[in-house]
Amino acid sequence: MTHTTVTAASVLVNGGHLFYESTTSGGPAIVLLHGGMLDLRMWDEQFTWLAGTGARTIRYDARGHGRSSTVAGDFAPHDDLAALLDATEVPQAVLVGLSGGSRIALDTALTHPDRVMGLALASPGISGREFTDPFVLDHLTRQLDAIGAPDGAQIYVEHFLRMWVDGPNRRPEDVDAALRERMRAAAAANVARHAAGLGVGTLREAGAAGRLAEIGVPVLVLDGALDSTDILSNAELIASSVPGARHVRIPSAAHMINLERPALFDAELATFLKPMLR
Repeated sequence: MTHTTVTAASVLVNGGHLFYESTTSGGPAIVLLHGGMLDLRMWDEQFTWLAGTGARTIRYDARGHGRSSTVAGDFAPHDDLAALLDATEVPQAVLVGLSGGSRIALDTALTHPDRVMGLALASPGISGREFTDPFVLDHLTRQLDAIGAPDGAQIYVEHFLRMWVDGPNRRPEDVDAALRERMRAAAAANVARHAAGLGVGTLREAGAAGRLAEIGVPVLVLDGALDSTDILSNAELIASSVPGARHVRIPSAAHMINLERPALFDAELATFLKPMLR
């Protein structure tokens, strides 16, 4: 196990700033990208493990999340990530994302291909693909209806938990209570801090759904068997469209697979990373 020092700082990006944490190792770089409504803390366990491998490990709060700036206008998350790589003097990195983090990772591989050496995509979102699962659509509608209502923030977060922690195949009481509370606290803090940015500006994306065959780096895609049909079909589309992609479906887990089944998730990620960390 390599001893590492972790630094925390913010970097300026177009119209805002990004908060990040980074190890000081000079090895190959790994960047962890969190899911929507969460923050970099969802990677606590993996960050500690990866920091000990000798790889330079970076995690950051995407714009509109955590300790980064609230959305104030148009922006492109993939350009934010490229700016972070520039500021931290990382020429190329393996991107490890979950959900919305995978969405940013895919867009970055398409728009800044020289900066990406591999993609590990968990419970992946894909820009240019709409939600179709009735379960997700129902909760999205009810989530939007909660905006401005009494106790609206609490209701908004609960629908997030139903969609992306419980999933369509479980009741809240079927999910580990500590995990659900951890995700609730993170999402609630995010809503409280960044509510002013909701619906502000235009999110510029790469339309990855129709461009997956352009990706030419190693790709690992992981999903949880209990997740929504939208996410399962996203994972299948990536696996069938990206040359050489490996797909692993993790049993007894929904969307937050790195936290629900960490041993299995970490083992698959370690195998994927091994050739790139030499």
